Amino acid sequence: MDIRENFVDIILAIVLIISTLTLVMRLWQDLIIAVATTLMMVSLAGLFLSLGMKIKRLDENVIARERTMRVNLDELNRMVSNKCDSMVSHVGEIVSELSRRVYR
Repeated sequence: MDIRENFVDIILAIVLIISTLTLVMRLWQDLIIAVATTLMMVSLAGLFLSLGMKIKRLDENVIARERTMRVNLDELNRMVSNKCDSMVSHVGEIVSELSRRVYR
């Protein structure tokens, strides 16, 4: 993924981490709580970024499958149309042959 596509997500993750650090500045007396809270926000920001990338990949996969299905349907439509055209011409030949026999 390009960094430009995720720029807003990265900025929001940085804001989340910085706001967490400013929140914990008052808790520096208890270092375990401060570190745990900071790690929790870092992992939450990473989770958001990861989910965003997975959703983008799923969207790209859906678009690719839709495109493939559309191409396959177009090909199937062409094949059925060709078969119907050949069948119609064959039936037309048979009908004209039968009508010639009837008129004789």
